[in-house]
Amino acid sequence: MKEQWKSPAEKELKTLSIESLNWKTTDNISINPLYTDTSIPDNTSFPGIPPYTRGIRATMYTNRPWTIRQYAGFSSAEATNAFYHECLKGGQTALSVAFDLATHRGYDSDHPRVTGDVGKAGVAIDTVEDMKRLFDGIPLDKMSVSMTMNGAVIPIMAFYIVAAEEQGISPQELSGTLQNDILKEFLVRNTFIYPPDASMRIVGDIIAYCAKNLPRFNPISISGYHMHEAGATLAQELAYTLANGLEYVRTALTMGLEIDEFAPRLSFFFGIGMDFFSEVAKLRAARALWCELMSQFKPKNPQSSMLRTHCQTSGVSLTYQDPLNNVIRTTIEAMAAVLGGTQSLHTNSYDEALGLPTSQSSRVARHTQLIIAEETKIPKVIDPLGGSYYVESLTQSLIDKAREYILEIEKMGGMTKAIQLGIPKSQIEEAAAERQIRLDNYEDIIVGVNKYQGDSQPNIDVLEIDTEMVRSQQLERLATIKKQRDQAAVEKCLADLRAAAQGKANLLEVALKAARAGATLGEISFALEDVFGRYQAPVKTLTGVWQRAMINDPNFKELREQIKQFALDRGRQPRILLTKLGQDGHDRGLKVIATAFADAGFDVDLTPLFTTPAEAARQAIENDVHVVGISSLAAGHKTLIPALIDELKKAGADDIKVICGGILPPQDHQYLIDAGVAALFTPGSPLLEVVRKTLGVIL
Repeated sequence: MKEQWKSPAEKELKTLSIESLNWKTTDNISINPLYTDTSIPDNTSFPGIPPYTRGIRATMYTNRPWTIRQYAGFSSAEATNAFYHECLKGGQTALSVAFDLATHRGYDSDHPRVTGDVGKAGVAIDTVEDMKRLFDGIPLDKMSVSMTMNGAVIPIMAFYIVAAEEQGISPQELSGTLQNDILKEFLVRNTFIYPPDASMRIVGDIIAYCAKNLPRFNPISISGYHMHEAGATLAQELAYTLANGLEYVRTALTMGLEIDEFAPRLSFFFGIGMDFFSEVAKLRAARALWCELMSQFKPKNPQSSMLRTHCQTSGVSLTYQDPLNNVIRTTIEAMAAVLGGTQSLHTNSYDEALGLPTSQSSRVARHTQLIIAEETKIPKVIDPLGGSYYVESLTQSLIDKAREYILEIEKMGGMTKAIQLGIPKSQIEEAAAERQIRLDNYEDIIVGVNKYQGDSQPNIDVLEIDTEMVRSQQLERLATIKKQRDQAAVEKCLADLRAAAQGKANLLEVALKAARAGATLGEISFALEDVFGRYQAPVKTLTGVWQRAMINDPNFKELREQIKQFALDRGRQPRILLTKLGQDGHDRGLKVIATAFADAGFDVDLTPLFTTPAEAARQAIENDVHVVGISSLAAGHKTLIPALIDELKKAGADDIKVICGGILPPQDHQYLIDAGVAALFTPGSPLLEVVRKTLGVIL
């Protein structure tokens, strides 16, 4: 008798092996092609009720949408101020300040180490006067201001408070967020200044000062974004961010604060990538986990257990190839953040894989949020994906996976100890290398990069910053300030700051006096450095990851044989020095490339971070390398790379080849080639191609 089917769907399910469609996320979480109500835990939580999985507010966006907070800063304070006014007129509802790398690292614009960094990847701020220009015409008692600053937090926060005072605004009226998350700097971003213990003391002093004097201001934004961009899996980003949060809570408690004095003002910051449902689940999981972790401190105020977060769409998901496609990538990521329940959001511009965003691309990014908020009706329903079998199951899986990482960190004695052991950093670096391998092997697809490539690139305008002009302007202003101020009063304030660093006085409180007297950012930072010292990260190379994945690949085997033959012919392995010039600490790309060269058979040397062109040239000569590879992400390539080539020529070592990769706008390629660069690698270049082409350059 012929078997009777109840429905076409049942027939399809019976004839298809469902298990064959299972797959795993980067966190090794098994994903089924079909979810039912038996797949999820019993979840009766409502929005606004612990553990806040569905949102920290009962009404969420139905009452008030998320804050549109676009991260921006470039060139001078005046240029950035004009851009802010344009954004606020265009619908932006809060400000987020990007400082240049010189400012991040505690250097004034006239310091010789920052020649190529002034005004490039953010705004140059040397004095209170610069801060006043930055916020000219912007009422700081009405405008929420977020400041991404971690290294030079003491002078920047002091300048902000004094600039507000000179607007007639008291600290009690200020609202916004200071990033002030130094632990993630030691993990991934590297714009630190002082050693970990001294840095944690600074974090604690700022939390304590703000708890007493700035009740509306968030003194710290605990950031997973930079871990996300450095290659962390979702569970790693989630776990390490919350583990950092635990460390800051304990630091504040040791300073005598009660949990409810500061915990309601803690905030978080997550990156949002292209794994749409996992990113939604990540934010839901973060709220549930934070509520669970905070219970050990027995807070009485419910807000102490609420995880409030800012989100930013991914920079690393933006492609150099077909950059207009980045508009849809950013839209998908922005929707994931909104459906996950973010409190504020930044959307990246489509041209940021090529260079700094223009006014046009920034407007598209800003309007992406406005369209979601105003046109889609998504905000009219609270947690619209709540109850989805898939999303609820994924949320619980991420909670379970992240909890394992957190317990591992706790067993080490907390995140500061774990960072000193190098465990989280190495795990993130390995995850980044594995991600690149999956792309090279077409296991993960990026449209236009490793599949569906186009024959030509659209012509995209990229913002060009004249560093020399900005630096010259800053130098002139610094000279004027130093001429007009009471130098004896400044020296007294700086001496008091050194004494405070040696003792137990609150550093921000003492630095405020120095800021009012006219001390510069560099002077305040160096006064603290005199006591704490300047931290230098250890130089380490990750090896073995690429080789394990590629061991049976015929092209990889062929490349290794070519390198072996080179060694036989020349009497030694090909040798490369990899470096980042200037003050940019984003070293994900450099570490991934180092893995590839080492596993292919090159001898690989790394310079310390924050190397000058002269220092890199000297190390290249001393190590007798064949080639120097430069990773450039911070728009200083037209200054720093030619400077390195000139240093090699001056030393009679122009036989050492120079290659570079990273964020290199197409219009700058010929300039770099004319300057002497032997090979250029744009974002998305396969590792095999990079190593093979470099070997060809040497030969």
